[in-house]
Amino acid sequence: MHRSAWVKASVVCAVFALAGCGGNDKVGTGPHFVADIAVPNVKAGVNFSFDIGITNGNRYYFTDRNNAALDVIDIPTKTFVKAIQGSGNLAFAGLGSANSTSGPDGATPVGSLIYTGDVNSVKIVDPAAGAVLTNIPVSATGVRADEGCLDSTHGVFMISSPEEPTPFATFISTTTQSVIAKVTFTDAAGQPTAGLEACVYDAASDSFYVNVDGSTANPHGELVKLPGAAIRAMPSGTTQNYTALSGVAMYPEGNCDPTGLALGPGTDIAVGCREATTGSPLLMQIFNRASGALVASLNAGGGDQLEYDAATNRYYNATSRWTASGNASTNGTCTAASPCTPMLTIVDAGSRSVAARLNTGNNAHSVAIDPATGLVFVPYSSATAPAGCPGCASNGFVNGGVSVFAAR
Repeated sequence: MHRSAWVKASVVCAVFALAGCGGNDKVGTGPHFVADIAVPNVKAGVNFSFDIGITNGNRYYFTDRNNAALDVIDIPTKTFVKAIQGSGNLAFAGLGSANSTSGPDGATPVGSLIYTGDVNSVKIVDPAAGAVLTNIPVSATGVRADEGCLDSTHGVFMISSPEEPTPFATFISTTTQSVIAKVTFTDAAGQPTAGLEACVYDAASDSFYVNVDGSTANPHGELVKLPGAAIRAMPSGTTQNYTALSGVAMYPEGNCDPTGLALGPGTDIAVGCREATTGSPLLMQIFNRASGALVASLNAGGGDQLEYDAATNRYYNATSRWTASGNASTNGTCTAASPCTPMLTIVDAGSRSVAARLNTGNNAHSVAIDPATGLVFVPYSSATAPAGCPGCASNGFVNGGVSVFAAR
């Protein structure tokens, strides 16, 4: 049994005291560690730079900057299949001097294809062919198009470019694979917003929701609702500011510094916060997406990607910057002097409360769950790089790779 499985089993048993946990990988019906998957060129001492993960069919995909690839893992066998790389203008940017100049970044399934954010562009990957098919330019400034989301009803893909001088979102037709329009993010005070994070599309309200890092009115984050009809009404090739869109709404997120975003049951929408204010509680917030009212705030933040699984009715938050105190480390970053204790934080969407916390590896900020099997995939870096996770090695997360957990 992998050492980390013992650690995870003990955490699960502490939370699920009646689940009948035991000393092996099959620890009753509670969430538990299952396997560890190696990634090419990732080993002890390597700082593994990765980003968003998704599942589609029987495969798990995640963006891998070290290998300049979209990595593919077979879900039933839990094995690494391939790293899909492009060439020429179809090549991913790979590791840059900062995340803003690195790629690939976000990944979104669009039918059988994967739309991936990259520096200056969106690249369309065909996993069946194992190839990057198309490059869609969205900028020429040398920074990334990051996270995206899909309106499958109308065939519109949204992707954010958060590090532009004025952040903007690009809307792309999935039929023509071309840019429809762009929406800039200058706030009501005339200042560029602080950036853009995850987005989701809500079919029930025909709206895109996106986390804005900060505005003049809400310096630590706001949740913005962009009506889909307003986007589709924009003439092709035009640009409009978000505050001018008909029906737009902005909901303050308080001291949040938002990252992940997930549609929950009913009208719930969950926001992952990764507070940069030293000592602030690390929060996950749940809003009513129709009214913008805050309905729950729980000590379950410090992550990046946040996902909801309807089968378990739970949220899965990759809280890489969780700490022993549950409060933000110095300036919200993990260092030897102000360490983090990365967790997979599982939240019951019905009771809106923490159900379990399982140890994860260094900088494990990405999470995806397969709805068919209940397997949860969490990439992580080696124990010593980046700095700030003194417990990672003793918990069994040494080399970097992808951890697999069972949600049920």
